[in-house]
Amino acid sequence: MHNYMKFKRYVTRMLAMVMVLGLSACVINVGKDGEYHSDWGKREVKNRDIISSLVVDTQEALVREQLGKPDFSEGYSRADGQYRVLFYRTQRQQEDGITTKDECTPLVFKNGVLVGWGEPSYNEIVKP
Repeated sequence: MHNYMKFKRYVTRMLAMVMVLGLSACVINVGKDGEYHSDWGKREVKNRDIISSLVVDTQEALVREQLGKPDFSEGYSRADGQYRVLFYRTQRQQEDGITTKDECTPLVFKNGVLVGWGEPSYNEIVKP
């Protein structure tokens, strides 16, 4: 009987260790914006590829179709027209799970048509 109890304790400990090791492999790191960290890099590469192939005078609807929902957007009304700026994540600055504007490329639309992208285009609208 004594050997049976030792054997039972041994098996119980082994099963507990296997469960602990098995469960520790199941941890998934999810960022605050709901995306897996490994997906950020893929998304950034995809966005950079699409943005690098954009052409001025493309309709906003077509750009949104290609890139999807922007991370941020802003609107401005100027004497020469209505401006919308869409920000898409293209590079990581901090591995904190939060997308910020400095991690995005701004796309500038005037009256629904792409007129430029990047900081210089954005600064022309924000700081006329």
